[in-house]
Amino acid sequence: MRFELRTEEHDERNIYITGNFNSWNPRDEQYRLSQLNERDYCIEIDDEFLPELIEYKFTKGGWENVELDQYGNITPNRKISRAEGKSSDLIEKWRFNWGPFKKEFFPIVEVISEAFYIPQLDRHRKVWALLPYDYYISDKNYPVLYLQDAQNLFNEGSDYGNWEIDKKLSVLTEYGRGDIIIIAVEHGSEDRIKEYIFDNDHVANGSEGKKYIRFITDTLKPFVDENYRTKKDRDNTGIGGSSLGALISIYSGFLYPEVYSKLLIFSPSLWVEPNNNFPMMNFRTPFTMKIYLYGGSQEGSKMVKRIHVFEEYLKQWEKKNLFDFELKTSINPEGTHNEYYWSQEFPRAIEWLFYNNTENPAEVKPQQKSIKN
Repeated sequence: MRFELRTEEHDERNIYITGNFNSWNPRDEQYRLSQLNERDYCIEIDDEFLPELIEYKFTKGGWENVELDQYGNITPNRKISRAEGKSSDLIEKWRFNWGPFKKEFFPIVEVISEAFYIPQLDRHRKVWALLPYDYYISDKNYPVLYLQDAQNLFNEGSDYGNWEIDKKLSVLTEYGRGDIIIIAVEHGSEDRIKEYIFDNDHVANGSEGKKYIRFITDTLKPFVDENYRTKKDRDNTGIGGSSLGALISIYSGFLYPEVYSKLLIFSPSLWVEPNNNFPMMNFRTPFTMKIYLYGGSQEGSKMVKRIHVFEEYLKQWEKKNLFDFELKTSINPEGTHNEYYWSQEFPRAIEWLFYNNTENPAEVKPQQKSIKN
């Protein structure tokens, strides 16, 4: 079977074909197209590897760089019978790092409080809510994800860049995956390390992580549940962050599994707990916990190694009947310890944690009508 492709937009990225013949792997080197000239590409695939009805798409190495139509909208899966022997396709636009982003699907960003009182620590903190774009014209209740380090999640001009979660939520909404409330808690600046360290005075003099976790769980969550249309149960509640924010989120999930069922763990600072001495509550029936674990190979020699060691500990804890883990680990060979890579990973993590779907959102038909810019 010969697949021919002409692209109206040209850049230096390689082009791949993906589909129901390679488990929708968007960057499979066996299925990289050969470039004929600046705009024309092709690939020949042996019929024995193809089903009778072929479903496929083209990417430039990932779902964040997938094909779009001329208006920047999602394209449905392409379909062709293997018996035809040849396909000829045209692509007019490509995503680049999940963009372009459609403002009509951006979340509603509210400040819950400029100075939300933390009784456990006797201090105040700015807290944000990111609501689905249609929150105030719908009557739905939504799952909730609590995220640390709000300063680096969506605000332009942050010191280290940001995750662009407002933009990424607009993409998820476009794919029918945006019905979620994000509660973003700003870190405490000079108190950040103390608040995100659970109980290790060698790292932080006067660790305050226990009190911080109680603030999120016992004070902030009840407030959010009372003032927003949330799904309050553990199956619809998650917590997460990056670096030390990921570490304190692991503690939160292990100490309050009756509250949190989903952990978004990006580049966790496991060096604080090299022996994985995480305290856990014992329950008669183990709680099911979904953990999305991400790290970059360029974050230092021990990041990926520690993540894999942590995976092994999770399996050991499962055998002791403490938890029933559902784990997805994503390692980016190019990833460094910064917001750019966490931003890329965010939509994948949300989709896996909250939508129980093995398909990437790029394979799902659009939920909204095409909008011409």
